[in-house]
Amino acid sequence: MDAARGNRWGHRDATAILIAYRHGLRASELVALRWDDIDFQTGKLHVRRAKGGMASVHPLGAKELRALRQLQRETAQGVHVFVSERLAPLSVAGYQRMVARAGEAAKFGFLVHSHMLRHSCGYKLANDGQDTRAIQHYLGHRSIASTVRYTALAPDRFKGFLEGLIRGA
Repeated sequence: MDAARGNRWGHRDATAILIAYRHGLRASELVALRWDDIDFQTGKLHVRRAKGGMASVHPLGAKELRALRQLQRETAQGVHVFVSERLAPLSVAGYQRMVARAGEAAKFGFLVHSHMLRHSCGYKLANDGQDTRAIQHYLGHRSIASTVRYTALAPDRFKGFLEGLIRGA
């Protein structure tokens, strides 16, 4: 996000990365976000999933709400949250290029792509000990098989198992 802030559309780009990461959005889902998907009063984001995924409503944190309010003030009134210089909805390819450029500017030693933000969200939730079914619904997966990949590598996956077995024996 810090690297993305360095260009002339820095706030828009940093906000896009923040929202994509925190809500596990695919590129197509991010660029399709509309202002009417955001309820500033209740701090909720209506997430319409691509690929036949399950729609859901996510809570928005204070940092996200501040960033979105600022973005709303800075951009011309339109339907879409993330727009190009021509005020058209940001394209998937444009968003993907922006994330790749931010990765280069951050001096990552590997190619960064936008789907890494979605995967990072899943791994973070799993590493925090969130329930696999809850992660499934948060990411909008139809099948839990798509979600299991995140929990399989969680380092604390068996934390508390022994204590539970000892109490039960």
